[in-house]
Amino acid sequence: MRRTCLAGTGGGRDRDNGGVSDTTHVLVLPDRDAAEEVADLLAARYTLDAEPRLVRDALAGEDDAEDAQWLVVVDDPREELIPEELDGLAADFEGWLE
Repeated sequence: MRRTCLAGTGGGRDRDNGGVSDTTHVLVLPDRDAAEEVADLLAARYTLDAEPRLVRDALAGEDDAEDAQWLVVVDDPREELIPEELDGLAADFEGWLE
């Protein structure tokens, strides 16, 4: 599955992920492998209008790429996704729903 990866920085989170809204969900994961697995699970479990996007979110002031968090950005224009389920899925991978 082809993924869109965008580099981000902690200081420009709203700009980098398009802002969080009622129809956009952002799951924060500890590493790229977890983010890719969560994105695959989301695509398998739900009917999504667009593929989840992966965004690398370097922590402000961090020089080490190992310290970067990864965001999975999911558009939900029909508001069908349940935030508690998304948070639980992220938690299974040591992450959370923003």
